[in-house]
Amino acid sequence: MEYIFSDRTNNLKPSAIREIFKYAADPTVVSLSAGNPSPDAFPVKELEEISARLFRENPIALLQYSVTEGYAPLRAHLRKYMKEKYDIGSDKDDIIITTGAQQIMDFATKSLVNEGDVVITEAPSFIGSLNSFRAYNARLVGVEVESDGMNTDKLEEALKANPDTKFIYTIPNFQNPSGVTMSLEKRKMVYELAQKYNVLILEDNPYGDLRYSGEFLPAIKTFDEDGRVIYAGSFSKVISPGIRVAYVIAPQPIIQKMTVCKQGSDVHTNIWSQMLCYEFLTKYDFEAHLEKLRSIYRAKARFCMDLLDKYCAPEITYDKIDGGLFIWCRLPDGVDMPAFVRDAIDHKVCVVPGNAFLTDETETTNGFRINFSTPTDEQLEKGIKALGDLIKSY
Repeated sequence: MEYIFSDRTNNLKPSAIREIFKYAADPTVVSLSAGNPSPDAFPVKELEEISARLFRENPIALLQYSVTEGYAPLRAHLRKYMKEKYDIGSDKDDIIITTGAQQIMDFATKSLVNEGDVVITEAPSFIGSLNSFRAYNARLVGVEVESDGMNTDKLEEALKANPDTKFIYTIPNFQNPSGVTMSLEKRKMVYELAQKYNVLILEDNPYGDLRYSGEFLPAIKTFDEDGRVIYAGSFSKVISPGIRVAYVIAPQPIIQKMTVCKQGSDVHTNIWSQMLCYEFLTKYDFEAHLEKLRSIYRAKARFCMDLLDKYCAPEITYDKIDGGLFIWCRLPDGVDMPAFVRDAIDHKVCVVPGNAFLTDETETTNGFRINFSTPTDEQLEKGIKALGDLIKSY
């Protein structure tokens, strides 16, 4: 039988990262391609205690249907916590718990974007979000990421050239894949341009709590005077990605539409996971847990950058990072990046090709992404030395 797929999915391609995982499954291959938290980062003992207690005290609540908007105590806690700690949220905003931050990208696009509407994104940007936008036949326009964030002059050019833009998508903190953090000046400018051209901003912040050096910067959402910023937060990188709990803080009318989308998608986020999160946030020392994570990633990031300096310089260059899980590496001019990535697999190390993160995957780039949070120190050294040996052989 011949299968005729919908226009929405006909041009979608498998995630390059997931495809690379096939090679990374080989135990002899060092994977620098994942984006997983460190195995040392999971609060296993605490989550085990919470789960056992909840099953003893309130098992039916864990196993029964729940409300679409999310577990009420968790929503109330997050509303208070995010306002008091980060000044995020207002009386005109609401909050909904989602099944991972990927669902936020899906519902925001489904709620706001018609076929052919423009979504402006950073270039490079997170492949999962790009595919969500593509799934609704949005036209993607990429804006170059500089060492301090999106090029705001080019952003304004893109807004002028695309009056049908629905929103600007940005990851301001330790951006995936570049590792770049947007400066305070550019955060304000992005918001001012969104006001000037009357578009929304989708601010994705899964890594914001993982700053281990440098100065804390306020979210773009803190500037939101007129209800144009959708803020996406997640527990994937600070508690566990497997529990699939994230949240979105946005103007009430947008949350209402996203709630309807969720009712037709998965009814509600796993209530067991939501209750786990709430108990961990309120009955354990969450701030001490975050400090532990920062300590783990600070050490791993420094070790990784030292290895790049030792084995890969000066041929492979990169920008120092202050947080997050990723480093964007650049090859010398004239080196074929896709060929380098394929050759790296032959040398038993996996990285993610940079074009996977572009709005146009056929565009040329000399960049590739590495992740340092998942491998052991021994694997990191082995993998980065292999990259260095490979580039020097060129």
